Amino acid sequence: MSTFQDTPLEAVDATLGYEGHRVSEGLDVAIPDRSLTVIIGPNACGKSTLLRALARLLRPEGGQIILDGKDIFEQPSKEVARRLGLLPQSSMSPEGITVRDLVSRGRFPHQRMLRQWSAEDDEAIDRALAATRITELASRKVEDLSGGQRQRVWISLVLAQETPLLLLDEPTTFLDISHQLDVLNLCRRLHASGEYTLVAVLHDLNLAFRYASHLIVMKAGRVLAAGDPAEIVTAELIREVYDIECVIQPDPVTGRPMVIPLDGQA
Repeated sequence: MSTFQDTPLEAVDATLGYEGHRVSEGLDVAIPDRSLTVIIGPNACGKSTLLRALARLLRPEGGQIILDGKDIFEQPSKEVARRLGLLPQSSMSPEGITVRDLVSRGRFPHQRMLRQWSAEDDEAIDRALAATRITELASRKVEDLSGGQRQRVWISLVLAQETPLLLLDEPTTFLDISHQLDVLNLCRRLHASGEYTLVAVLHDLNLAFRYASHLIVMKAGRVLAAGDPAEIVTAELIREVYDIECVIQPDPVTGRPMVIPLDGQA
């Protein structure tokens, strides 16, 4: 097992499941520090289950989730919330709430009995809004925004927590290609800053290969491959995971792997 300085978040021999249904068993996953890690795999392969466990929302039936060298379930909730932020698949905002008021809720982990709201909190919100480029929307009601704008609001809320670890569960789902690129370019900027470790679940393979610095490929609750997409993505791997024939070619823009599906199944 790696030292936590190299892998601040990991699953060690983890058995994961819901209500008697076992999804993964003996799962080992290490998230490299300062990486933009993307988890891919077919539907119901365990991607979101793994992310929920890493986010301390699902307790393993066996094994451990390790955050900064310690079992995440043995750490106080607020301490974890100051280290790790989660953007879930679907988020609902209270009716009539403004963008700034919603983003301000990301400061909750920093509030204590002797440390209430301060100028530092306002500054953190300003930075989060600026990072997602929605400062001009601060006074708008969230319900009046487009889907892409709302997604950036939720990412702002996570950024306002000022956690070094950001977990994003399918952040581009239901967005058109323009807004998908908007969200993923934001993730790239955060990664490039060197201040964050990001973990995202994505379905679009070519976008995953383009943006990920580290890729985790899952099938049936197991990790089949992990590493730099340029080093691990092959037509054989895609066939094994998705049961399709394809050609892997360099992306003409980035040089990263690009999947071109062929007619018919493997």
